[in-house]
Amino acid sequence: MTDRPRLSDATLPLLPPGIGRVAYERGAARAGIVHLGLGAFHRGHQAVFADDALARGYVGWGVVAASLRSPETRDALAPQDGLYTFALRDGAKVEARVIGSLLRILVAPEDPEALVAALADPNVKIVTLTVTEKGYGIDRATGGLDRADAGIAADLRPGAVPSTVLGFLAAGLDRRRRAGAPPLTLVSCDNLPKNGEMLHRVLREFAAEKDEALGRYVEREIACPSSMVDRIVPATTEADREAIGALTGLHDAWPVLAEPAFDWIIEDRFAGERPPFEASGVRFVEDVEPYEHMKLRLLNGAHTAIAAIGRLAGFETVPETVRHPAVQAYLARFWAEAEPTLSIDPAIARAYREALLPRFSNPALPHRTAQIATDASLKVPQRLVAPLRERLARGESVAALTCALAAWIRSCGGVNDAGTSYPISDPALMAWTSRPKQPLAPAEEASAFLGFEAVFGRDLMQNDSFAAALREAVSDMAETGVLATLERRFG
Repeated sequence: MTDRPRLSDATLPLLPPGIGRVAYERGAARAGIVHLGLGAFHRGHQAVFADDALARGYVGWGVVAASLRSPETRDALAPQDGLYTFALRDGAKVEARVIGSLLRILVAPEDPEALVAALADPNVKIVTLTVTEKGYGIDRATGGLDRADAGIAADLRPGAVPSTVLGFLAAGLDRRRRAGAPPLTLVSCDNLPKNGEMLHRVLREFAAEKDEALGRYVEREIACPSSMVDRIVPATTEADREAIGALTGLHDAWPVLAEPAFDWIIEDRFAGERPPFEASGVRFVEDVEPYEHMKLRLLNGAHTAIAAIGRLAGFETVPETVRHPAVQAYLARFWAEAEPTLSIDPAIARAYREALLPRFSNPALPHRTAQIATDASLKVPQRLVAPLRERLARGESVAALTCALAAWIRSCGGVNDAGTSYPISDPALMAWTSRPKQPLAPAEEASAFLGFEAVFGRDLMQNDSFAAALREAVSDMAETGVLATLERRFG
């Protein structure tokens, strides 16, 4: 507990000089955005740009944010009138401001009707989503709607109270359609290739099963531009809360800390009014896909590899992991393999890649390897397997990408190289019916994982040279440890 006053509208005047204050009358702000998936990333990214717009006088761009599961964030921020501290950390430098753009916070399971009503509000113009890859109800084999998913199946029943992302969106859109409200733009901000196309497809299929007319409405009227988001926003710790309290003089139950670097690139395709975010650095472009691939394969791919390496080596954070010389040498080779698979201007890719190691090394943002490793089996196909498959088709080396996959396979065992156990948070891995239930010899373990079709598809098991290289890398890591393997191969 702390004896500092709680951050709130009433205590804003107590902030010391140098801390950015809410620069607009919050009572005059109106909600123009509904956000699904209220986590740290949204509050360190999209909500900041909405705050900027409100401060520039665009009063119709406040946010109604909804948690789809836990009331934890609502409970932390409700006594603070939805305010929170946003701090940029770069080494020893800290720049903090208070964000006021969250006008309401909903908890969907507690009051589903409130979220449906918010989505149906005719003043709302866009819906943004950060619900992770597993929140979209995708059948990974077809790329369409996963009708076998229990939540999707329940929401498709007549008269069902929605509980999934697609269920809420369909209910809100149906109400808008029947009331003659303007159509919405839905902006996915999750790390999925062609995330807008993917969202539009599964929502259209879901809506059509609910009501054919609703399906046609989604197909013809609802815009789902793809987007690429980029900012490292680690989970907030108790040490962070104390540091922010000492800086501001106020108790903030859930501040957000982030790196200064960011990007948000959105396909310029909206059903109605476009958010006035350009002055904050948001870019609207004709084609997002080259930027998506760049971020997925250079930043996210490296992050997935680092998380697996760090877990095996006993490193808890990204900065700790990338300080090791063997990891730095490995990353240079990793990026040398991933970068040529991109379709973006090579100068843009080079500048982006050259900034990554300094970003990862920022000691003020100890992004935890366990956090990045969450749901890894949903991430590996796009981040690692896709570029590997392209390089194999061109007859190019895949040594570093193979080692990333080997490290991930080893990390799925939940035991590091020193023999210490750690928890695995990967439901898709646990649901894999052929997952080894007991320890296997390393080469056998690699062969078993090649049968994980949702990750590797059917083709890579039949690629004898790749399968042999993967078995060898897994065996090397099992015998000598991940760091020694990287040093020997890439040092």
